Amino acid sequence: MPTRRTTAAALLSGAVLLSASLAACGPAGEGGAGGGGGEEDDRGRIWAQSLNWKDCPAPSPLQGGGEAPEPLPDGTRWQCATMRAPLDWDRPGGETVDVALIRAASRADAADRIGSLLFNFGGPGESGVATLPALAPDYEQLRSRYDLVSFDPRGVGASAGVTCLDAEAAQAMTRQDDTPDDGDDEVTALLQARQRYADACEQESGRVLPHVGTEDAARDMDLLRHLLGDDKLHYFGISYGTELGGVYAHLFPRHVGRAVLDGVVDPTLDQMEGALAQAGGFQLAFDHFAQWCVDTGCALGDTPEEITRLVMELEETLDDEPLSVDGERVFTGSQLIDAVVQALYLETAWPALEVGLQLLAADEGRTLLGLADALSGRHAGGWSDQQDARTAITCADRSDRYTVDDVLEQSAAFEEASPLFGDTMVWGALECTDWPVRGKAPHPDVSAPGAPPVLLVGNTGDPATPYEGAARMAERLGKGVGVELTYEGEGHGAYDSGNTCVRKAVNAYLLDGTVPAAGTVCEREPLQGKG
Repeated sequence: MPTRRTTAAALLSGAVLLSASLAACGPAGEGGAGGGGGEEDDRGRIWAQSLNWKDCPAPSPLQGGGEAPEPLPDGTRWQCATMRAPLDWDRPGGETVDVALIRAASRADAADRIGSLLFNFGGPGESGVATLPALAPDYEQLRSRYDLVSFDPRGVGASAGVTCLDAEAAQAMTRQDDTPDDGDDEVTALLQARQRYADACEQESGRVLPHVGTEDAARDMDLLRHLLGDDKLHYFGISYGTELGGVYAHLFPRHVGRAVLDGVVDPTLDQMEGALAQAGGFQLAFDHFAQWCVDTGCALGDTPEEITRLVMELEETLDDEPLSVDGERVFTGSQLIDAVVQALYLETAWPALEVGLQLLAADEGRTLLGLADALSGRHAGGWSDQQDARTAITCADRSDRYTVDDVLEQSAAFEEASPLFGDTMVWGALECTDWPVRGKAPHPDVSAPGAPPVLLVGNTGDPATPYEGAARMAERLGKGVGVELTYEGEGHGAYDSGNTCVRKAVNAYLLDGTVPAAGTVCEREPLQGKG
């Protein structure tokens, strides 16, 4: 579930004297600090540290590269810091990991300021330090009462980012056929590639792999809440960030403030079930794209079915003979599916997808290769670690470990759900099979009795987190906690679509505490023309 994008921290010298009281102020009463005995003093220092905020540097290659963030229009400068957290929350006085942070101060005076609003933009594997400045215009109204804050979750970017392959090996991995359909040799090649990848991740990042799960990140968030000086965590989670928010609410229900979960992950599904739901979600989104294309005078085909067949034929051709791009790279069938997936995350990318498919039919692959690169984390300076981090976090969370027989048994259901994406999704269920770390559970626990209302925004056309997930998250959070808002739209998530109704409802909740009426529906504002 993609989207995209540090300095030093100081510990207070008087932490030993405060350790007992700070441990009580921390999350121990809600499954928090934990640990024992001889580590008491070190645990106290973690909760007593101060954050040393400084001007932000340019994002590192692992964060996605680029320039240092520019000041906001009113002159507010972005500030970065590093928070020290226990590597293993079961041993809070042991080894630590640095968590990279970013913030933009609120425009409010002290009387109007609510506190900090913490963002997680999804993935898992998204660098919040790089993403928040890029998307800041979308959230400027919220800065009227909040400091805007984000972070690189552990295992991501500048927070002990997981790395596995060097640039050459990562590039070679993009040429791997992810949908073996030509006999046992292709299946064997895929399994061997996945085993080599898992071995490389263990060799390069084995120290952190057991400690990058969503529970670890949620505990980091509660530590950050405390260090920011907030009694409650005000939170905006998108995509995977909704799962992280649900887990936080489960662990710390009494610490939940105003929380919005947008593009809601279904917490009831195991990994195979989730992949099947995504296959259907992306097929639905592609069907909507294809219908739009036909309705606006499409050059790809006269019906949505013709456009689907065209893409399937292009994928088959590229599987047999990848297309050379600029004499340096090749474009494969698997990368074509990646490019289509990337474009379906935003309705505003539909015109680019149409043009890219037209060009590909004429043996020009640069446009779609650029979309595939965005999904995989390749950028001008190299590779971000978003795919490595996504795999590491997913496999630390999920205990499912599937076999080829499981894939073959489920393949017919995936084909029925999506002729276009089914093969990719079902074979993708093998990603954790040879992973060196055991996963925690088949699905996350998000039950949060006693938590205040959490606003869940579900999008009826969402490909990556199908709409049904919002209702199931509400049910699992518990009676009186989850409040659903429906957006009848396209693309992944709702707030960043710019829809006026969604933004008004979310802003009213975050800024004024006004919870929308149950069953509120926001209608789509249609994409105009070809852009």
